[in-house]
Formats: sequence, structure tokens, C-alpha cells
Amino acid sequence: MRVSPAGAGERVGRLRRAQTAAVAHEPDRETRERLLEEARKLFAGRGFHRVTVREICTAARANVAAINYHFGGKEGLYREVLDRAAEVMRQTTDQAREAGDGGTAEQKLRAFIRVFLQRIGQVKDPWIHHLMTHEMAEPTGALDHVVTAVIEPRIRYMGELVADILGVAPGDERVLRCVLSVQSQFHAAMANPVSKRLVPGFTGDPASLDRLAQHIADFSIGGIRSLRRR
Repeated sequence: MRVSPAGAGERVGRLRRAQTAAVAHEPDRETRERLLEEARKLFAGRGFHRVTVREICTAARANVAAINYHFGGKEGLYREVLDRAAEVMRQTTDQAREAGDGGTAEQKLRAFIRVFLQRIGQVKDPWIHHLMTHEMAEPTGALDHVVTAVIEPRIRYMGELVADILGVAPGDERVLRCVLSVQSQFHAAMANPVSKRLVPGFTGDPASLDRLAQHIADFSIGGIRSLRRR
């Protein structure tokens, strides 16, 4: 099939316009990523309410209108930063769950604790922990999303394991108490000034994380068994 010179010219023109648009769009993507990166640092350091649009744009070397252009405003930018944090947290939970596949409830709980601690204990930049600390202290409208997408599924899974060990229904009030008791011990592995002072020998290396995971699992499962005997 022969193509007329006019048709060939039109096709070349469309290709050139597409290439030009792609090249023009590249700086937009770079600006967007810089805004997200600088916003991540600032929000993690000071929380949503104490960071201004101008500060983020200055740090990202972007025009003050860039946040509105890319995210529809400061709230949209914050929501996307929080979404990225939520995705990392979901991955941690998924890996911890998968580690116990095929085991008993106790084995699954031990595997969950070990993998979860390894993931959160070896993070070099604990920006998610800092971000969530600010979010819990001064909640925004995005907190419900994090609770629904990340925290509730994690608590529900741990609740199923605890209920199995206790020999009660998942809705029994003792189940949630036990889950919160286990969950609260994870803070010992998170990088913060208090844990460093209280546990001076804890370095966060894989061996010390394994020892801590073993202790939390032994302590928690022992307590759950004790409740079951009652």
C-alpha cells in the first residue's frame, strides 16, 4: 500500500509533536518528584501543620504555584506523601504475614514479629515513623485512610492469630488487648532517643533484632497462654 507524500508528512509531524511533548513533560516529572522528596523530609521533621507551601517549593527549587499545579494544593501533596508511606507499611505487613505461611498460629505470630522487627529495625531513614508520630499527635483528614489501608488489616491479622492461641472468637475483648500489647513492644526496635537510652546494648543489627524478636514472641505467647489457662 503506497502512502502519499502528504500522508507521510503528516505522520512525521505527529511523531515529532509527540517527541516534543515527551521532552517538555520531563521537567514536570522531575519537579513533581523533587516536591515529593522535599515535602517528605519537611513533613516528617515538623508535621503537616508546621510546614508551609513556600518552604517546600524553596527546598525543591520550584515555583510557588507548582504544588497547586501538580497536587491541587498542600493537602494533596501531603496525601501523596502519606500514600507512599502507607505503601511501604503495607509491604512490611505483607512480608511479615507471608513469612508464616503454612505454620500454626503461634509459628505465624513468631514469624510476623521477627520479619516485622527486621524491616522496621534496619530502616536507615525512619521518616515514616516520624511522619506518623506527627500525624497521630495532630491528626489530619488523611489519618482515616492510613488506619483503614494499613493499621486495621495488620491488627485484624494479628487478632486472628491471638484468637486462635487463646481459643476464643476474634471479637473477644481480650484479643485486641493482647494484640495491642504485642504491637506496643515493636517500638523498642524503632530508632528514637528513648529506646537508645533504655536499651543501650541494642544496636539494630540483625542478630540483636532476632534476639529482641525472640523475647517479644516468648513473652507475648507466654502471656497469651496464661490467659487461656484462666
